[in-house]
Amino acid sequence: DGVSSSQYKEAQKKLGTTPDLRRARLRRLLQSQKMVKIIEAHNGLTGLIVENTEVKKDDQPVQFDGMWMSSLTDSTSRGKPDIEVVTTSARVKTLEDILEVTTKPIIYDGDSGGLAEHFVFTVKTLERLGVSAIIIEDKIGLKKNSLFGKSGGQTQDTIENFSNKISAGKKAQVTSEFMVIARIESLILEQGEEDALKRARAYVKAGADGILIHSKSKEFTEVKSFCEKFRSEDVDTPIFVVPSTYNHVTEHELADTGINVVIYANHLLRSAYPAMVKVAEQILKDKSSINTNDECMPIKEIITLIPSGE
Repeated sequence: DGVSSSQYKEAQKKLGTTPDLRRARLRRLLQSQKMVKIIEAHNGLTGLIVENTEVKKDDQPVQFDGMWMSSLTDSTSRGKPDIEVVTTSARVKTLEDILEVTTKPIIYDGDSGGLAEHFVFTVKTLERLGVSAIIIEDKIGLKKNSLFGKSGGQTQDTIENFSNKISAGKKAQVTSEFMVIARIESLILEQGEEDALKRARAYVKAGADGILIHSKSKEFTEVKSFCEKFRSEDVDTPIFVVPSTYNHVTEHELADTGINVVIYANHLLRSAYPAMVKVAEQILKDKSSINTNDECMPIKEIITLIPSGE
């Protein structure tokens, strides 16, 4: 009480950060804010956008609270399919590019987490770098984006196997701040709400620090129902959502349902691609770039966009 979060964030940005300070910030945000706002970043430049973008809402400054290191946008920005073809080592390089120029907490998209034996090394690497959390989904086999649902030939892991993976990751971490979040695919794969609730209970018991309930429905109904029932028996475990398909639902409505973290999972990449294609097509049509001036930042602004570090 009495502390301005925006002033704190600005002071933190000027001072810089360390892995230990950054890693702990997500838990602090969850304790101090009703809703934590996360948006994807897939390189250093998008990291700077998340770090610095601010608007005024009701005369109050509003910022994103942290970054989502998405496997989809990282893969797509490299021109690769989102099937875990980009190695963890390559993704860590992207992560380091973002870490170098930002201070806000980062949540890492761990896909399925791989084998439990591999997952423990991923946890140790991310924790050492200062990442706040990893989210892993309870699917097995070749990774396909969840929006394909059952048509993607995806299979859900057993509760026992996935719980063992969560437990292995939690035992491997060194600090108390790092979080392992379990992403439940039951609604995506049409296994029903009861299966999702059963898995949520088991994953929390296995040590998960939060639950991400995923859905490809355009309506909020099934996610809302799950959250209300889960909250009736567990008031503490953070709930994460990715409202890509039901994006008409506001953060206020999400918070009122007991949701703690909203992740805007791919919007910076999705907005950048059409803008770049438009400029490329215009240059081809005109055989010059004169008519792209309004679509592009001035060169002087590009030069001064990146902090010099002085």
